[in-house]
Amino acid sequence: MKQLIYFLIIFSSKNVFGQINYSGFIGKYPIELSAEINTSGNSYGVYVYSTFDSPIILEGNLEKEELILFEKDSKGKKSASMTFEKFNCESESIEGIWKDLKNEKQLKITLSKKSKIDDGIIQYASADDHYFRIVTDYQTVSEIKIFQKKTDKLIQKFDVDCQFRGLYCISAGDFNFDGFTDFSIFESSYAGPNTSSLYFLYNPKTKKYFESSFSGTSLEFDQKRKRIIETNQCCAGSSVTTAEYKVIKNKMVLEKERCFKWSEKKQALVEQNVSKCR
Repeated sequence: MKQLIYFLIIFSSKNVFGQINYSGFIGKYPIELSAEINTSGNSYGVYVYSTFDSPIILEGNLEKEELILFEKDSKGKKSASMTFEKFNCESESIEGIWKDLKNEKQLKITLSKKSKIDDGIIQYASADDHYFRIVTDYQTVSEIKIFQKKTDKLIQKFDVDCQFRGLYCISAGDFNFDGFTDFSIFESSYAGPNTSSLYFLYNPKTKKYFESSFSGTSLEFDQKRKRIIETNQCCAGSSVTTAEYKVIKNKMVLEKERCFKWSEKKQALVEQNVSKCR
């Protein structure tokens, strides 16, 4: 099996949001690349070696046509860099240097523009044995693809209709508190900080994922207490409802609900009867 590095960054400006895709080599190793940079020059990305297929985040900056991206180790220290001089997102081909910051080893990067990413955009989050790609038109996500690490075998696909968030559409975690890694996909954002996601749970018997019935606003997962916390804000934060759930047979079961309303007199949120928040 070829050793493949997949490296993703996304390009955007005040008036343009587009995907730039390249394929080529770092040294003798085949790679695929896409690029994202915001208006201040900040950039981010992810790459994986297909031997392991564990996504590694990259962060960097574009300044005076020089794009530099850094890989960090487990302690947050920069461990490797990718440098592209005279970088132009419209170029049909680009060249650069990959450098190991510990031993100074360098490899040449040579890339040519691609028209599309056939398997979808790889996500930063991954599970123990699987990694994820999303199919998107860069506004909505239409499909999730799940691949086996090391073999790149397609394991499962799910059709979805979710907002696009670049590398961070997928999150991984133990959402039903059974000790196995599940995953979620960001679905939508609403008024204020409210968000929703779709949750897919792992079945250790079938070694497959299934879409759960978990739903709610801005869910958080307390691994220590094994509880799901929902927070719903409205009216510029002047009304806040929280709910706490336990998980029984992969279902969310409501345990308690609380209501908080803004008090002008106390200049703080004050707990009230739950009916006041409905």
